[in-house]
Amino acid sequence: MEKEFWLERWERAEIGFHQNEVNPYLLGFGQALSLAEAGEVFVPLCGKSKDMVWLRQHGCTVLGVELSAIAVQDFFRENGHTPTHTNTEKFECCEAEGIRILCGDFFDLSQADMAKVSAVYDRASLVALPPDMRERYARHLVDILPSGTKILLITFDYPQTEMQGPPFAVSVNEVEALYSKYAEIQLLAQEDVLEQNPRFKQRGMTRMQENVFVLTLR
Repeated sequence: MEKEFWLERWERAEIGFHQNEVNPYLLGFGQALSLAEAGEVFVPLCGKSKDMVWLRQHGCTVLGVELSAIAVQDFFRENGHTPTHTNTEKFECCEAEGIRILCGDFFDLSQADMAKVSAVYDRASLVALPPDMRERYARHLVDILPSGTKILLITFDYPQTEMQGPPFAVSVNEVEALYSKYAEIQLLAQEDVLEQNPRFKQRGMTRMQENVFVLTLR
């Protein structure tokens, strides 16, 4: 999936993936990230997520990465902040009130960028990627994160033949295949959410499940 796909989605305001409220799984399982001790929480492919505000309110500094400058600008504007802007070779950095977003490509992140990170919140990143990119994504993520980092991961699982992603179907078995070499994996919750998503049911989907994991990198 090319970068242009996501840039065009933001330009056209086709952002059905954006949630206007804090994600209920973050509310229910956010403490699995040991937020009281967490220094910086990383939110990959962060968009303009309200979840970053919640994380900041719970005492963490927040680091996001986002391809779309529109999403970054909207986030700070909608939350009443005027960010400072600095530039590096790979990213434009926008920062205000303990939330820093790097505008650029996730795959350009380095270990130096992640040096202060102790937790990751992935609600909309892994499931946004097609199968051929997910292994590359997971490998790059674990390569740049410090050991001991905790990852709160939320995935969808449904018959992929019934709907084209994104969001893509990512099963429990795939999460284990992607991460078991690098992390301890704990499945925290599995929820049947088809009835809560009538637009998917109307498209003929017969099953939709959300899975919540906490991963601890070795």
